Amino acid sequence: MSVYDLFERFPDEKSARLYLEQKRWNGNITCPRCGSTKIGKFGKNEGWHRCNGCGKPFNVRTDSVFESSKIPLNKWFLAFYLMVTARKGISSMQISKILRITQKSAWFMCQKARKAMGNCKNNYIFKGIVECDETHIGGKKCNRHSGKNVVKGRGPVGKISVFGIVERQGRAMSMVVLDRSKNTLQGIIRQNVERGTVINTDEWKSYIGLNGDYTHNVVSHSKKQYVKGASYTNTIESMWAVLKRAYRGTFHYISPKYLQRYLDEFDFRHNEGNVRYPTMDRISSLV
Repeated sequence: MSVYDLFERFPDEKSARLYLEQKRWNGNITCPRCGSTKIGKFGKNEGWHRCNGCGKPFNVRTDSVFESSKIPLNKWFLAFYLMVTARKGISSMQISKILRITQKSAWFMCQKARKAMGNCKNNYIFKGIVECDETHIGGKKCNRHSGKNVVKGRGPVGKISVFGIVERQGRAMSMVVLDRSKNTLQGIIRQNVERGTVINTDEWKSYIGLNGDYTHNVVSHSKKQYVKGASYTNTIESMWAVLKRAYRGTFHYISPKYLQRYLDEFDFRHNEGNVRYPTMDRISSLV
């Protein structure tokens, strides 16, 4: 779907509202506050209803991320389109220029969308062939972060540790971690990866001991070994490459407080952005 196609589908607020009503209620309007299906009309404004159970008015925005926003729904959908199709992400400044809104409002929309994207990762168990790896997010040494979740000591000092799991030809999950210790990394793996799964990692010492429950294959990057038969971590390494290019080239700076939300955005694009899923299906999934 092109931007032109999106404009044709959602040319105004009404068309976007009708789509959202269909996705939320599918013809059976329900009060978002008390769950009653006894609904009447409220006023002369289109899209407004009154619940005969609790007596309160509501519309499709009520009790959703759209509720406190005065931005038209078709602009929200355009923002969703830009976020799910931009492989390296898109900045709130750029979205503000495209939608003709303030940068503050665009940032608000993006953060709401990222929070929703994070809800799509819950309770998924990885299986088959899985790659695990860790990386560090941060800029030049003089600009690096300080505080919790920040690596201490030499090397990646001042950067934030991130751990990821990716399924070959499947889903991905990445998260901010306090450290790269054995207890931390293996705890995440054992919680999210099915027993008996083939796990590919590099030679980092924290992965030692996975062989009891998994088939653990190791590639030694320190020895310039990157592929050993079907054993490699190139899939997750390419994910880190896209993330770091976005950090430097698109966002320039990501606060440690919100880094997890940005990771959720990149995971969502990976999981929902496969060529098998048309653009409108990705937007629908986010909605």
